[in-house]
Amino acid sequence: MLPLHRSYVGILVLASVVTACKNGKDSVGMGPQEVELRTNTPLNTTGTSKSTLLARSTFSDPKDQNLNVMRITDGWHFDLKAKPGVDVAVQSINFDPGTSSGWHSHPGPVFIQVVTGTMAFYESDDPTCTPLVRTAGQGFLDVGDHAHIARNEGTVPATNIVTYFAPPGAALRIDQPRPGNCPF
Repeated sequence: MLPLHRSYVGILVLASVVTACKNGKDSVGMGPQEVELRTNTPLNTTGTSKSTLLARSTFSDPKDQNLNVMRITDGWHFDLKAKPGVDVAVQSINFDPGTSSGWHSHPGPVFIQVVTGTMAFYESDDPTCTPLVRTAGQGFLDVGDHAHIARNEGTVPATNIVTYFAPPGAALRIDQPRPGNCPF
């Protein structure tokens, strides 16, 4: 196991939290990239979702290219392992009322923080198509192993800060067809 140094934990926290708080002009890493998300299941045709990549960096042990960070303090246990390392990317995604992300999956886990508004998340493996509703200050964890969709079904804009953990160089999003368990 990689010896635990506070700097390793600090780097991970810095990459996923501090850069998420920066505006596009001050972000680090690859730099801001704003793209219009093309949704395959829009709720309406007037709104669009905008995604800004705030940062993306690769983390690995320089000695063997694997990453193994563990920290246990006061009853809290954190363990992160990745072979051959991990890319950590942070995006800000704005959803106008009535827009969605389209059905998609990810190559690794994704931590979604709803910053403003309300979001409804639907899973392709839920036969009842029941939304997991998250409001500002709440999070949604997507392991990335099956398709899902994020929808702003409200009347006000919503903003998410999304932290991706992915294999080095992998695409962060994989478009998926509509799974059939939901009417959209």
